[in-house]
Amino acid sequence: MRLRGRKGIRESLESQPELVVLDATPHKGKWKTFFGNDNPIYVELGMGKGRFITQMSVRNPHINFIGVDMYDELLRRASEKARDAWAESGVDSPGNLALLRANIEHIDTMFEHHEIERIHLNFSDPWPKGKHARRRLTHPRFVEKYREILNEKGEIHFKTDSLSLFEFSLNSFADMELIMRNISLDLHRDGPREDLVFTEYETKFMEKGQNIYRVEAVIGEEALRRHREAKDDSQRSEDDYSKASEDQQ
Repeated sequence: MRLRGRKGIRESLESQPELVVLDATPHKGKWKTFFGNDNPIYVELGMGKGRFITQMSVRNPHINFIGVDMYDELLRRASEKARDAWAESGVDSPGNLALLRANIEHIDTMFEHHEIERIHLNFSDPWPKGKHARRRLTHPRFVEKYREILNEKGEIHFKTDSLSLFEFSLNSFADMELIMRNISLDLHRDGPREDLVFTEYETKFMEKGQNIYRVEAVIGEEALRRHREAKDDSQRSEDDYSKASEDQQ
């Protein structure tokens, strides 16, 4: 991707240290110090223009968010979106958002073991050629890195418009023996999911009537325990309903 940035873009980014992080190394293992609290940290890898991560930070003030991308111009656009969104919500700066310039290949240099609670992968580059499979962000070599930085409540939330990438990702998660839930082959079939935040790409795809594919991979031990409890509760409810129906017959 080639982006034509505005003149003075680096100076603009450097003037926003409370929002824009140009070097993750000093913050590895210390992101809660950066945010000044112990709230959970959610990360979007490949944030693009920043609509998703910005809106998430506004909607969820008790969660810290980090949007990661490697292009200065995208960080600039995301910073503008963030400030516009905060202004609309009547907040000067909520303090729960960081925009990080970094290459995802080096994610292990950005975050410490078990430092992150959730990873969002939204409309990642599908890299359709087989020879480029290792570059896909759901390839096992990346998933192994995610497992290292995710904590006991860790999850991966993945959305894409590419069926081939979705199939690849499901197989990748299965090969890594991850538990998957909320698998959707047409996320907005019954209308826009207003409980979810849309990315720029997602809005365009929805307008064209394209399917959006989504899955959540459960990784952390606490997340797995909660998932199993929810399944057990659901099964008990189904059993109770079946028994009640039989009694009425």
